[in-house]
Amino acid sequence: MAAKRLNVESLGSYFESLSDPRHTRNRKHLLVDVIVISVCAIICGCDGPTAIHRWARHQEPWLQQFLTLPKGIPSRDCIRRLLIALRPEAFQQCFQRWIASAFTSEEGGGKRLVSIDGKSNRRSHDASKGLGALHIVSAWASEEGLALGQIATEEKSNEITAIPQLLDQIDLANALITIDAMGCQKEIARKIVEGGGDFVIAVKDNQPKLRESLDAYLQEYLDRDLEDLSYREYDTRDEGHGRIDERSYFLRRLPPDFPLKKQWPWVKAIGYALRVTRNKDGSESCDVRYYILSRYLSGKRFSEAVRGHWSIESMHWVLDVNFREDESRTRERTMGNNLSWLRRFAISLLKRHPSDDSLRGKMMSCMTSTDFLAEVLTL
Repeated sequence: MAAKRLNVESLGSYFESLSDPRHTRNRKHLLVDVIVISVCAIICGCDGPTAIHRWARHQEPWLQQFLTLPKGIPSRDCIRRLLIALRPEAFQQCFQRWIASAFTSEEGGGKRLVSIDGKSNRRSHDASKGLGALHIVSAWASEEGLALGQIATEEKSNEITAIPQLLDQIDLANALITIDAMGCQKEIARKIVEGGGDFVIAVKDNQPKLRESLDAYLQEYLDRDLEDLSYREYDTRDEGHGRIDERSYFLRRLPPDFPLKKQWPWVKAIGYALRVTRNKDGSESCDVRYYILSRYLSGKRFSEAVRGHWSIESMHWVLDVNFREDESRTRERTMGNNLSWLRRFAISLLKRHPSDDSLRGKMMSCMTSTDFLAEVLTL
């Protein structure tokens, strides 16, 4: 995906179509100004309305170069009320237009690898109101490092209903979707294929019959050393952190006699990923994971899909370590959702900056240098 250079001054144009949810008498500050300030401040590491206001007050001369600011810097209460009032779906659509205008797909390239997974903001619970932790299910273009969308739920178990809603936000026709075992559901598989996409979905004990069928079928051929079997494979070896990881990927077309073929008509291939870890102290561990696929991929692409799914876990780690999302006590659901989206989008921008500094280092550079911040914003 190729990038186009944008000007900081043009950022507000992506939010001009966003309907202002505030009453006309409360529109002291322009909607676009408040949003652009929030985007910039989150990139610098601010965690909420108070920090966003504080950052903007110190950077007012720079902000005045490309924002109107008719009444100066908005207060923390103004920022908070707007983040509560903005509909997350409409808010995200503005960023999706930003992404679409900033990047063009390379012709002839393969399908975009999109990982879908959930993350809980652990301290966002509110026992007095009977609210559990806010759970966010998001889509991440793992090879490009781009946030594509997210849906908020009240419980982790609601991922099953949130994933179909999230799929509606994605261009499935150009996507290879990877999902962990929670998303191993017939409705989700059907929706991806009918939308023109493909999937690589992990299979665990939440689908016991499917898991048992895969285990029995693949084990039979492994015991025979894969005799008389057409298949694809790919092997990798990684060394580091005092251990050696050897990974083997195997897949084959769905056999005609597979027991659950009629129940899962969208599945065209089955496979597994085997990881053997040898530690410096001589200990060894082994892990096997099974997968269903809607397309008979090459061994290399299958390995990229499996390994690529961990990029969304890495993004979740960044949210907790660099943005301290797990420690956030934001209990208001809509504001929590919008702030979480701003953090994910900030990661997208920071990762794409060519500096070889760490992501935390880039955040600090944005905080101390508006020139560096402008570079991050202009992709």
